[in-house]
Amino acid sequence: MRTKYKNMIDDFSSYGIELSDRQLEQFNAYYELLIKWNEVMNLTAITDFDDVCKLHFVDSISACQYFDFSSKDYSLIDIGTGAGFPGIPLKIVFPNLHITLLDSLNKRLNFLNEVIDTLELNEKGSIKTLHGRAEDYSQPKEGSLRETFDIAVSRAVANMSTLSEYCLPYVKVGGSFIAYKSEKASEELENAKGAIHLLGGKLLSSDEFLLPGTDVCRTICIVNKKENTSKKYPRKAGTPSKQPL
Repeated sequence: MRTKYKNMIDDFSSYGIELSDRQLEQFNAYYELLIKWNEVMNLTAITDFDDVCKLHFVDSISACQYFDFSSKDYSLIDIGTGAGFPGIPLKIVFPNLHITLLDSLNKRLNFLNEVIDTLELNEKGSIKTLHGRAEDYSQPKEGSLRETFDIAVSRAVANMSTLSEYCLPYVKVGGSFIAYKSEKASEELENAKGAIHLLGGKLLSSDEFLLPGTDVCRTICIVNKKENTSKKYPRKAGTPSKQPL
């Protein structure tokens, strides 16, 4: 097992993370389920074992270079989680996290529920799936998940303005929104400054880096939630993507 995962072990070590045999078994089971389900539904275009490890698993953990997920038992929502990235790898590596995986496609959530069961991730109810659009559960109404999470994360879902409107309403004042961007994001961030401010956030950092052993560029953007989000946001479903702030 450790020989098979040598490259990923080395990549995680470069982030200061030493994977246990149990965690390697979980990543292996995750990969096998991903490939199995990918035969009947579109989960990922990346299927080579080493590529999945590098471009999905390691990439999902990369934010740990800039945010200490292990420092407390954070509540975290993964907006538009898709095949579970970055939420599932974060849960494997940081089992202290209490994670909600939100996605608009029920078929993907069926896949994720099997992953959660097979990997035995749901100790004490600390990970769950949620079906709906990003705008659905953060409206200012009774029973909403609005401003109930320490952290919101999202990976390769939308431009930064739209993504901020999806994510910041879920974050408590004092919490963080962490955006995984697949390329240099300086222009995108510049265009999103007004939206971030309008939604109660302030950009803390934006860090470009290469995935270990590659020339693949990534950017991690961290936004602090400074004020409550105005009740005007998020706007009705579909509007943030069609008319970014």
